Parts: sequence; structure tokens; C-alpha cells
Amino acid sequence: MSRRRRRRLVLGGQYGAFVVVVAVLAALADWPQLQDNFANYGKAKGLFPEILTVGLRNTVVLTALGFAIGLVLGLVLALMRLSSAAPYRWTATAYIEVFRGLPLLLIFVFVGFGVPLAFPGRTVPGGTTGAGALALGLVAAAYMAETIRAGIEAVPKGQMEAARSLGMPYGRAMASIVIPQAFRIVIPPMTNQLVLLCKDSSLIMFLGISLGGRDLTKFGRDLAGQLGNTTPIVVAGVCYLIITIPLSQLARWLEARQRRGER
Repeated sequence: MSRRRRRRLVLGGQYGAFVVVVAVLAALADWPQLQDNFANYGKAKGLFPEILTVGLRNTVVLTALGFAIGLVLGLVLALMRLSSAAPYRWTATAYIEVFRGLPLLLIFVFVGFGVPLAFPGRTVPGGTTGAGALALGLVAAAYMAETIRAGIEAVPKGQMEAARSLGMPYGRAMASIVIPQAFRIVIPPMTNQLVLLCKDSSLIMFLGISLGGRDLTKFGRDLAGQLGNTTPIVVAGVCYLIITIPLSQLARWLEARQRRGER
């Protein structure tokens, strides 16, 4: 028997075993019970339109604010990491290592409860939403900084040398020539970071948000507790997919377009 034929037989056996396992699990599952607890149409229908106008809207706003904060701060940290001044490099490196190493929940707790304790009488602008966006942005900046730094380093050094030879100041050359090219390189991974932020925004529920400020996870959890049914959580998960799947597809499309442009 040839190697190719053996490989086909092995693959066929694996596919067959997979189909058998799925069929057995499907036969043993209690589908009416699963439908009643996870896909109850009557309870799901009662969630609309509030789950979209409140939960989905707040999740999108929180994600967008966190991404904007992370992008601006990440760019500053990336430039500090590339600076010739050692204190800038040390500060940026310390920030990146600390915020990439700490759990995101800890950052939420620190921003939501630590800041008011450290600065009595002062709160983060925007209330709970502002605190959640700041926590997301602080952590996202640590990851974005490394992504942006890699993008800047990927720009050919001849671009900067040519600009400097024409008498252009370093800052202007970086802002008008290098950074725009770097951002074209890092757009795909930045899109993936946006997807991660969208999912991480669910941690805002630990800050004690109001009814009008509930994100998708908090909205689904509250309704699940009131109804004694997990369908609201499933519907909230579907709403997350409405956001994340198009963003993931966009990231893959941008990566494919970038690869085609490099050929």
C-alpha cells in the first residue's frame, strides 16, 4: 500500500470517528431541556430592543474609548521605547512589562476603587464608563506599544535617512513619513487587539455599573438571574459575535491584502 493511500485511510478513519462521536453525543443529549434553558425563544424575544440599545451600545462605546486611549498612549510608549534617552526607554519598558503581566481584573479594581482612595474627592471623568475605558486603555497601551514599535522598526531606515538628508527635522520626519507607514503595517494586529478589547470590556461589571450603563455581559447576567434562565447570556454572547466576527474577518482581509502588497 502506498504512503498516499495509507494517509487517506488514516484521515478517513479520523473523520469517521469524529462523526461517530458527534452522533453519539447528539443522540444522548436532552435537546428539549437544552432548548428551554439556553434557546428559549419567548425569553429571548423579551430582551429586545434593550439588549441592543443598552447592552450592545455600551459595549461598543466602552471598547471604542478603551481603544482610543490605548492607541494614543501606546504610540507615546512606542516612541519612548525607541528613544535614545535611557530614562524614557526604562520608563516605557517598565510600564509595558508591568501592565502586560498584571491581570486585567486587577487593573479594573485599581482604577475603579484605587484612584478615588488615592485622590480623595476626585473621580475618573465619565464615571464608571470612564473608569472602565481607562482600565482597558492602560492595558491595551502596553500591547499596542510593542506592536507600533515593531511597525516603526519595520519601516526601512532609508526613509528616515532620506528625510533627514533633505533637512527635515527628526520629529517631523517621524510624524509625516515613518509613523504613517508603520500604521499601515500594524493595522491587522491592531484590529485583533480591538476584538480582544471588546471581549475584555465585560469586566466592567465588577465596578458596579448602573442599569443604563450595563454592557452585554452585565445585561445578560442580570436578566438571567431575574428569569431563572440562561437564554439572556446566550443572546448576549451572540451580540458579541455580531461585533467580533466582522472585525476578525476585517483583520484577515487586511492581512491578506498586506501580503499581496509585499509580493
